[in-house]
Amino acid sequence: MGGSYCKKVWPGGRPAPYIGAMSENMTARNPGPDATLLPATANRDQLARLLKRLAHEIRNPLSSLDVHFQLLEEDLSALAPPLTTPLASRLAIIHGELHRLDSIVERFLKLAGPSALELEPVAIPQIITHVCELLRPEASARNVEISTVVEPDLPPITADSVRLTQVLLNLVINALQAVNGPGRVQVSATRAGEVLRLCVQDTGPGIPVEKFGDIFDPYFTTKAEGSGLGLWIAQQIAVAHGGDLRAENAPDGGARFTLTLPFARKDPPWTTPK
Repeated sequence: MGGSYCKKVWPGGRPAPYIGAMSENMTARNPGPDATLLPATANRDQLARLLKRLAHEIRNPLSSLDVHFQLLEEDLSALAPPLTTPLASRLAIIHGELHRLDSIVERFLKLAGPSALELEPVAIPQIITHVCELLRPEASARNVEISTVVEPDLPPITADSVRLTQVLLNLVINALQAVNGPGRVQVSATRAGEVLRLCVQDTGPGIPVEKFGDIFDPYFTTKAEGSGLGLWIAQQIAVAHGGDLRAENAPDGGARFTLTLPFARKDPPWTTPK
């Protein structure tokens, strides 16, 4: 999964760098009372340290390669065009792959731990409209209908609008990729007491029971076009907001992901109120 479908601009102009009786909830390899939370345990901390160290170890030689690539381009520019033209396409490939690797390193660093949230009052209907309109062309190309059901008069939620948009974007992309052929993805938002419930449900095949313990693991994916990071990142963001992300198979088919967030809460240490 990924956000390669659109220009990454979120609401507010800030750039951005998926019900039923068969409630097979899961969000971790060992389900339990708090299985839907990304736990701040030794396992997660160890993974974060590993990702960070690996990212820095890769970045150092990448930076050196990029510098020498630029020097090589300068040296070749002094040669006659008949000599440099055949090399242009190969140089473009090398340059593109260097930048792709750098982008992967950036992902590793982002996974290494929570960064500061910029909290502000966020209008959920606006986020839903933005994401759905953003992905509607992609959905149309896949012959998938995107529909929304939003409870009237939802109050604003205190959240980071960029991160919340990223969560919904990842969930809807995940749903679109799960639907094989004509189908539907529904995004709904309701209030349940002091929390918001944001659901994304698809008409795909649902989640295999044997995969429930793995689906939120980083780099786990069952889709050829998926990176395996979208759900993991979405879960991190949910927990950073004091909420959780759950998944289940709907009784009428398909998968449903439910993001639950408090409308108001105490800020964690890494939160930066606006």
